[in-house]
Amino acid sequence: MQNKPVFILAIESSCDDTAAAVLKNDIVLSNVVANQLIHNQFGGVVPELASRAHQQNIVPVIDAALKKANIKIEQLSAIAFTQGPGLMGSLLVGSSFAKSLALALKIPLIAVNHMQAHVLAHFIAEENFQKPTFPFLALTISGGHTEIVVVKDFFDMEIIGQTTDDAVGEAFDKSAKILGLSYPGGPLIDQYAQLGNPKAFAFTKPKVPDLDFSFSGLKTAILYFIQRKQSENPNFIDENLNDICASIQNTIIEILMEKLKLAVLKTGILQIAIGGGVSANSGIRKTLKEAEKKYGWTTFIPKFEYTTDNAAMIGIVGYQKYLAQKFETSNVVSNPRIKF
Repeated sequence: MQNKPVFILAIESSCDDTAAAVLKNDIVLSNVVANQLIHNQFGGVVPELASRAHQQNIVPVIDAALKKANIKIEQLSAIAFTQGPGLMGSLLVGSSFAKSLALALKIPLIAVNHMQAHVLAHFIAEENFQKPTFPFLALTISGGHTEIVVVKDFFDMEIIGQTTDDAVGEAFDKSAKILGLSYPGGPLIDQYAQLGNPKAFAFTKPKVPDLDFSFSGLKTAILYFIQRKQSENPNFIDENLNDICASIQNTIIEILMEKLKLAVLKTGILQIAIGGGVSANSGIRKTLKEAEKKYGWTTFIPKFEYTTDNAAMIGIVGYQKYLAQKFETSNVVSNPRIKF
């Protein structure tokens, strides 16, 4: 273990958020995120616009993270950056900056898998937040991923279930689009769902073998349901929005929980951690906490600021990799489809 504190500057640029964080060992000193609101008018992320915005944001964001942490650039021990998965143009902005800065400061460069970072965000030191012990099950749920992972160690993870088509975040956003809600629609469905009856409408859950998921069929079922109801009553959405959102959210949660219960049965692991943007969903959080009492699980739910894309989670992986001396040369390449 290091006696001298390790200061990690972490950079996250996998999609449309430019983020930088400074960690002292496993403690977050700053965690700055610049959102790109320009994509809202297009109903989704436009890759070219995202990479341009990263170029504009990266210097001010890193500067803000260093100032907020009250750390001079010369104090940094290493630079950690997101290698992938993500949008290639966006990843390149972060990796190029990280490489250049590490080279200029003559300090180690650390590449981080974005999805592993969502899992390991639970190891950030936070008051009143317990860290899981190995092994544990991680449910990673985001706009691009839905996976059940056995986490045996910081760098030993195995995917035992994943989506065969749409990710859960995509299912939320596409359902919101069907309802005429603005992008990103997932948080809006959650907001309206809290006011509705989750059993008001029934949607067929896809039958997918073993621990894999599928959400494209659910999205289609919701589309046909809304079209049918609107042909009967043009005001159906406006009159039933809360109940529709509650029913959609409840169906998605039931799909996730059925697979989690099966994963626990197959592995015998009773520790469950969630990560990724969709883990901010209030219904999923509530259901997971209820599962502790119902099934005897120990559940780990990250702080809201560590659920969506952020650099603190990149930094905690960077810290563990620093301790393990897992460094990269400047030849390391961004990989938009990197695996666990």
